[in-house]
Amino acid sequence: MDVILAGDIGGTNTRLALLAPGQGRPLFLREYPSRAHDSLEAVLAVFLAEAGAAHPGVSPTRAGLGVAGPVTGRVATVTNLPWRVDGEALAAKLGIPTQVMNDFSALAWAVPELTAGDLTPLGGGTPRAGAVKALIGPGTGLGMGVLVPEGPRWRALPSEGGHADFAPRNAQEARLLEFLRARHGRVSWERVLSGRGLANLFDFLASEPGHQENLTPLRQAMAGEDPAAVITRHAGDSPLCAAALELFCSLLGAAAGNLALTVLAEGGVYVGGGIPPRILPHLQAGFRQAFEAKGRFQGLLKEIPVYVITHPHPGLLGAAKAALA
Repeated sequence: MDVILAGDIGGTNTRLALLAPGQGRPLFLREYPSRAHDSLEAVLAVFLAEAGAAHPGVSPTRAGLGVAGPVTGRVATVTNLPWRVDGEALAAKLGIPTQVMNDFSALAWAVPELTAGDLTPLGGGTPRAGAVKALIGPGTGLGMGVLVPEGPRWRALPSEGGHADFAPRNAQEARLLEFLRARHGRVSWERVLSGRGLANLFDFLASEPGHQENLTPLRQAMAGEDPAAVITRHAGDSPLCAAALELFCSLLGAAAGNLALTVLAEGGVYVGGGIPPRILPHLQAGFRQAFEAKGRFQGLLKEIPVYVITHPHPGLLGAAKAALA
């Protein structure tokens, strides 16, 4: 039996699975905190031992690994983690063909496999058949990717567009740029569209004059857990958290619209990453207007459909598909 070792390696979590082609569910699936391990090799050793105990005699015949960072040749560097992933060395160690790709290239491979039940629409028209599709997704970082038609098949193109320069659209965002420039120097889109980006937006809004909210309970909660999770959880009872999420969704819409214009994504824009499925009501309220607000090209953007990917493990699905291809 052909069994694929699929990986979705991110700055926060590393997800690994054994999948058999044609089967809807993984044979074996585990998620590990990335920073609890020194290397991907260390995580793989734990996973393969656990998988071997659960499924004696079942071992992978090939591997596909999506890595959250740039890939040069067969070597990837995880952007938000001090790991170097060498595909050739891993293939030798595992004894099977191993493909290493950018995580959003892996996600792009998954898009043609997704069904209506794996997607939540965010407006727009009907995707044009045979047209380019674009992907964007905030999580630990901000990923982007492109899916280009190539005859009856698709080619997934990697991107590091999340590290392009952030561009403010109005006076408030100009102040945001200056606030983040004082904190970080250069300001990329990832500084505002990621888990840490949402925390940056909260800090910026807290620095603006006029609000009278007592932030002490929120600051105390953020000291003990992920600030983005605190902000999301308290958006219903904290005006400042609600404002941070509103700004986040608007900025994500603007960045997605920029990407759609850049690659002319008339096949649709797919929003992935760990954050969007958790904030769907906020995206449904604030994303589309910013996505379409592109001056003379508003009419074009109005027709481009946008979908939030709600499949539980699309990166693993795409990495496995790439390994098979």
